[in-house]
Amino acid sequence: MTNKFSDLLKEKKYLISDGATGSNLQQRGLDKGKMAESWLFENPKAIQQLQSDFLNAGSDILLTCTFSANRLRLEHAGLADKVSEINARAVQLTRETIGDRPIAIAGSMGPLGQMLKPLGLLEVEEARQIYAEQARALSEAGVDVLVIETQFDINEATAAVQGARAVCDTPILCSFSYDRGVKTMMGTSPTKMAQALAAYNLAALGINCGKSLQDNLACLKELRQATKLPIWFKPNAGLPEVDEMGNAVYSTTPADMGNQVAEWIQEGAVVIGGCCGTSPAHLAAMAVEVTKQRA
Repeated sequence: MTNKFSDLLKEKKYLISDGATGSNLQQRGLDKGKMAESWLFENPKAIQQLQSDFLNAGSDILLTCTFSANRLRLEHAGLADKVSEINARAVQLTRETIGDRPIAIAGSMGPLGQMLKPLGLLEVEEARQIYAEQARALSEAGVDVLVIETQFDINEATAAVQGARAVCDTPILCSFSYDRGVKTMMGTSPTKMAQALAAYNLAALGINCGKSLQDNLACLKELRQATKLPIWFKPNAGLPEVDEMGNAVYSTTPADMGNQVAEWIQEGAVVIGGCCGTSPAHLAAMAVEVTKQRA
């Protein structure tokens, strides 16, 4: 079965993903603490403008604005019964933005925000079903790949992959966030992640968010040794500082990130993008370097 994500990767060798959703929307007026998904209905033009800016910067892949669009997180906003509607709306807006361009749509699926037993109250089977519900909605809406991202607990990530796999045959990518050097807050290393997910025939493994670019690079080097799957690499724009208004400020410039792309590719990354703090300008600088590496 052909798929736009895998086809683009074969065709172009290296792909350019997009940048941050939440931090960019906050700069465009989204209130801190408000779900980005709320703008799917309240301010869809802002979401589409951001996506259009990423396309103009060079993106081959756009993530849907669905990072928190699972039942557990939507429950806090009184929207638990709108999972299918919200995910479908996000895919629709992304498809409208893309038009007839050969761009892959990636369905973003973030963590549930609650710990699994025995550390928390959430049953593994319940987590599996919550992820399955969102995966089904995104798949039925027509995404090209599911991106289970910003994971930190191997048990939750496994439940997410199992849930998604049970309800659709859409390719799945799983990406972890390492914020303790080369380990997640739960102590999971890139090697452990790759080993635990090796049996699920994933389309790719990834690294996103995290802390410093240096730590993310160390994680990339370790992951490259642990898997033969394509690697998705979407780091933050370095470590943020907090200004007097309580806003996160990322000092890493577009040129700084662009200058590191060649090394990221040398160390095994085949899909390059950015997470928190990464603007369309950052992405454009990275896209220039990715294009050079394709030559």
